[in-house]
Amino acid sequence: MTGSSFKDHFSTQSDSYGKFRPEYPEKLFEYLASLGPGRDLVWDCACGTGQASRSLAHYFDQVMATDGSRRQIDNARGPDNVTFQVALAHQSPLADHSADLVTVAQALHWFDLEAFYREVRRVVKPGGHIAVWSYAVTSVSPEIDETIGELYNGLIGSYWPPERAHVEKGYKDLAFPFEALQVPDLAMSVQWNFEQLMGYFGSWSAVARYKDALGHDPLQLVENRILAA
Repeated sequence: MTGSSFKDHFSTQSDSYGKFRPEYPEKLFEYLASLGPGRDLVWDCACGTGQASRSLAHYFDQVMATDGSRRQIDNARGPDNVTFQVALAHQSPLADHSADLVTVAQALHWFDLEAFYREVRRVVKPGGHIAVWSYAVTSVSPEIDETIGELYNGLIGSYWPPERAHVEKGYKDLAFPFEALQVPDLAMSVQWNFEQLMGYFGSWSAVARYKDALGHDPLQLVENRILAA
C-alpha cells in the first residue's frame, strides 16, 4: 500500500487462500519465540487467513493478527488467544511498546515501508524484534516444475503485480533498517495431492487477474500435463 491506499489482491480468492495456502515450518516459530524479550504478545501484520497466526499462538500468550482485507479476516481462523482485526500495516491497534515481536509473512512487498517501520518502532518493546519472510515458486519434480514455470512465467506472467518481483528476490532489494540476525536454515515443504496443488495455484493473485481479464481459468490449460507428470 502507498499512503492510505490499500492494494487488495486477495479478497476475490480469499476462500481458496484460506484452504490451500501452505503452513510455515514449526522450526521457524520455535526460533522466533526464542528471541525474546518475552512471549506476551506478537503482532502478525498482514495475517491473511491466519497461516502464521495459528502457529504463533502456540508460543505467545496473545497474537494480534491484522490485515487490510475484510474478506481475509472474515475467512481467518485461529485459537482463542488470536485476535483478528482489520487494520492497515501502518495503523495497528496496539499500544506503544507492547509487542515482543512483529511478524510479516509473505506480505512486506505490499507495504509503505517507511510508514510501516515507523509503526514497528512504536509498538515493539525495548529488545523486541521484527521478522519478515517470503517464499517463491513451488518445486515438485523436474517434469512438474517445467509446467509450473510455463504457468507462472508464461500464461499468467503478465498478470502478476509488479511487487511480486520482490518476492522472487527474497526481499533482498527491500529496505530493512534493523540489525539483521543470523537465522537457521529453514525449508517449507508439504505433502499434497493433485487437487491440493491445483487449489494452491488457484489462490495465486495472477490467476484471479487472468480469469477477470480473459474469462477462463488458466489452470485448465496445464492441469492435464501436471496430472500426467
